[in-house]
Amino acid sequence: MSELDPVIHAQARLRVVASLAAMPNNASITFPRLQKLLEMTAGNLSTHLRKLEDAGYVRQSKTIEGRTPVTYVEITPTGLAAFERYTAQIRSLIDPTGESS
Repeated sequence: MSELDPVIHAQARLRVVASLAAMPNNASITFPRLQKLLEMTAGNLSTHLRKLEDAGYVRQSKTIEGRTPVTYVEITPTGLAAFERYTAQIRSLIDPTGESS
């Protein structure tokens, strides 16, 4: 078995990626909404998003709505594939025979 992805394995980043992967049709979410959903500070979320973005797992896009700047966050296809690999590895650790109870 290969090593668990260290970028995703950190608890806060796992929560971010899992939340984004659960979005319908890989939709984006605003930064404040994600922050509230995860109950993280803006600085903490920003730090983890930067690490995920550097790995190519998430994308942030900034726009103006009315006169207000808005940041949207979404998982990338690379990030979704990495999350699926990660969850498959976790499942194999839990049940190495591949049998379900």
